[in-house]
Amino acid sequence: MNVLPNGGLSLASLDDQTLLPGVKGLPITAPLQQGAIGRQGWNVLRGDTSYPVALLRQSALEHNLDWMRKFCEHFKVALSPHGKTTMSPQLFGAQLANGAWGITLATIPQVQVAARYGVQRVLLANELTGPSDIRAVLQLMKDKPQFEFFALADSVEGVQRLSRAVQGSGLQRELPLLVEQGASGKRAGCRTREEVLNVARAIAAAPGLQLAGIEGYEGVLTSDDREGSVTLVNGFLQQMAELLRQADSEGLFGGSQIIISAGGSSHFDLVARGFAGIGGLSRPVLPILRSGCYLTNDHGHYYEHTQELSQREPEAPPGGLQPALEVWSVVLSRPEPNLAILSMGKRDASHDLGLPHPLLVQREGAAAPEQIPAAAEIFKMNDQHAYLRLPEGFDIKVGDLVGCGISHPCTTFDKWPMMLVVDDSYRVTGAVNTFF
Repeated sequence: MNVLPNGGLSLASLDDQTLLPGVKGLPITAPLQQGAIGRQGWNVLRGDTSYPVALLRQSALEHNLDWMRKFCEHFKVALSPHGKTTMSPQLFGAQLANGAWGITLATIPQVQVAARYGVQRVLLANELTGPSDIRAVLQLMKDKPQFEFFALADSVEGVQRLSRAVQGSGLQRELPLLVEQGASGKRAGCRTREEVLNVARAIAAAPGLQLAGIEGYEGVLTSDDREGSVTLVNGFLQQMAELLRQADSEGLFGGSQIIISAGGSSHFDLVARGFAGIGGLSRPVLPILRSGCYLTNDHGHYYEHTQELSQREPEAPPGGLQPALEVWSVVLSRPEPNLAILSMGKRDASHDLGLPHPLLVQREGAAAPEQIPAAAEIFKMNDQHAYLRLPEGFDIKVGDLVGCGISHPCTTFDKWPMMLVVDDSYRVTGAVNTFF
């Protein structure tokens, strides 16, 4: 049962599908219709699921959806959240229901999944160059006349490839493109102002294409030097706005509006401020944020960044973003006095931007979970095991359940074909699917 708003997407087939024993995290021993999950009465703290199990706290999801909607409304920016964070149609639907302009994606298979479930507007935050990927997108645009699709370009060669493909496809509408501004030594994107303008001019002149806007990803400039990162990001955004004006002065944009887009999950407040009030152009400007991790936040990397955001931006909505994603496991072994081995590893939780954070222990027979001391830490993970170091005076036993927060939602979601949704008492209310 989908317990979140569906945003008009076609999600019934997910609830209707039959799940077989072997679905990660589920305790089933016989076939079960997915829509019946919320009626089973399972509670994660009672040991009713398989472990490890990944779960989403419904109240935190709802808070974050509402918080970001209010943020965007206040700063008059649109939101096209990066769907590669979750790749979950149910979560796409919840984001669209809470005002998202569209969904951002990174690959063409991701685009096809989103379109399959009814997403009508996609921003591909990537260059489109592979022949089969180009054919797939153009076919999708032909088959679904209402489907809006935008991609990026950072080279004249790439523009020419797309122009030839559109002309040869029989597509009766133009393919909208945004020029990607990059940064020296970082990933894709034009390295200089003149390159941005040259690519923009090439798009405007190419048959079958339309220059829709300018895009960048300020996250490539983020580092441990927090103040330095803010300075670099603000400069990056200022250059984007200047190039937007220059391209408009040359009459390069098509369509009814001009898009300017940036905004990962660490500095989207700076993007909202940096794009505020861009006016006086030939047509209205639509600033689009693309933060994806806001939906679940985390207990590590992004939690730290969004705490800084709340301190930096006094006009942000109250309450901040809340961690919504947890991974629960069971204590498998106590081989040494201060060491517990958990049934959770690299196959279950992210480890690229920090190891999981132990939060709670549910002891067998206890009425409620208790907090794990801050001195406890997971210091190592294998494929299916986590090493939890325990401080002196704190003990847990084989069979106890341990709840962990994670750092970096993207690389936890991709490890779970299904995540359970729970209420604040950890009662399972539903589930969401992922497609990686």
